Amino acid sequence: MTTVTDCIEIRVDSRQVLDERLNDAVRGLQQLAMLTGTHGILLTRLKPGHYTAALSDQVPFGMTQELIH
Repeated sequence: MTTVTDCIEIRVDSRQVLDERLNDAVRGLQQLAMLTGTHGILLTRLKPGHYTAALSDQVPFGMTQELIH
């Protein structure tokens, strides 16, 4: 089971906006992850244009992984 300590929901209509929002979310989560040094970042594609970015104890610190549902 993945424990999520912080989660950002991202909904977009264009690829350019998606890239910008994902990058912003990852940068923000990286700052939070540095506080504990125990969580990585999990990006989840729920459907086209709908993603979440979250800290996860199932992803090693310093890593970002993508999950597609």
